[in-house]
Amino acid sequence: MTGTLDFGYFLNHNNWGNTKPFHQVAEEGREIARHCDTHGWDSIWTTEHHFGHEGLEVCPNPILMATDLAAHTERIRIGQAANIITFRHPLQVAEDLAMLDHLSGGRLEVGVGRGLYPRESVNMNPTADVRNADVNRALFAETLDIIRTAWAEEFFSYDGEFYTFPMPGLTFPHAMSPPLPQNTDPETGEITALSLVPRPLQQPHPPLWQVVDTEPSIRGSAASGLNAMFWIPPTDALVPRFEMYRDAASEAQGRDVPLGEGCAVLRDLFVTDTMAEAERLAGDGIVRYLEWVCHFRGLGNHRFPGEELPATDNKLDLLSYDFLHPRNLLFGTPEFIIEKIEEMQDKLGLQKLLVWSSFPGTDHAAAMNSITGFSEAVMPYFAAGSQQARAADLSERQEAPSHV
Repeated sequence: MTGTLDFGYFLNHNNWGNTKPFHQVAEEGREIARHCDTHGWDSIWTTEHHFGHEGLEVCPNPILMATDLAAHTERIRIGQAANIITFRHPLQVAEDLAMLDHLSGGRLEVGVGRGLYPRESVNMNPTADVRNADVNRALFAETLDIIRTAWAEEFFSYDGEFYTFPMPGLTFPHAMSPPLPQNTDPETGEITALSLVPRPLQQPHPPLWQVVDTEPSIRGSAASGLNAMFWIPPTDALVPRFEMYRDAASEAQGRDVPLGEGCAVLRDLFVTDTMAEAERLAGDGIVRYLEWVCHFRGLGNHRFPGEELPATDNKLDLLSYDFLHPRNLLFGTPEFIIEKIEEMQDKLGLQKLLVWSSFPGTDHAAAMNSITGFSEAVMPYFAAGSQQARAADLSERQEAPSHV
């Protein structure tokens, strides 16, 4: 056991089969947020996906959804996992996030991503087509650089491969906006810089996170000063990824960054009184969701280190609850889940854990019971002082003389 943990909830809105009106889906998300806000959770995170007529992943605007959650909560931090910044105009993203930081009272966490599904990327921004990884990565890097530049400088300009700000040759002759040396060429009157209004409340900017998976993303996030968020791989397979991030962050920062610093893990969670009950209530939901995701990813990320999966006719033939559970599911009793979290602490130096229970097709009341069970039966174990007290008590009992 290696210290306390921050716990976050991954609010991936689902409406499998389109059985609910969207306002009900949103209200169920608010119920989860209000619970987390009043039960000691550190953060809640919204998602971004588009065109999901199937009913999976039905939140197209994480900033707008996060604004709503901020209005219904008081203390919990509000994040996005993630804003797909390649889909949007960088200055619009920068403005919207800066506004949300103020509207939430400085509770904003900013997650950024490059996109996953071609159906989304091609139609949101053809340049962001995920099938062209090199261009997509370059667009992502430039977009993020623009956002950070606009946040950091009172007056800024940018000349990149995809964007140039301000537009060359533009003038703004207006008596109420006299030219300043910081933003106007005194000879031509041409605008030379822009000013973002507002800039973030948190300075120099809110915490930044990137959802990562591949080696270039892991090393790139560390080198760029971004925190890293991981999801699927089993704990043992995450160890070299965490070490990769630590080494790149140490080089970038010029110090020895501890293992686990700047990293978070997302895990699929369902807390019940028995192991069988977790599978009965949510097993089909998590398998259904991973059938969707792994259609693109395959099952390679689920492997233990050195494991070779047997050959099958189709790439998802092995996918089942029994395949998933020992690899990365926090499904079962509080005792089982505590043990798995402790393993992540011991092997990864884990400091931040995100979980979710609202899988497609899973009953909302059952998901709320799981979340409540986690709040009441798991989180207190990792509260400040709890682990140390348990360790001291165990040591005393081991050293006490036997009366048998």
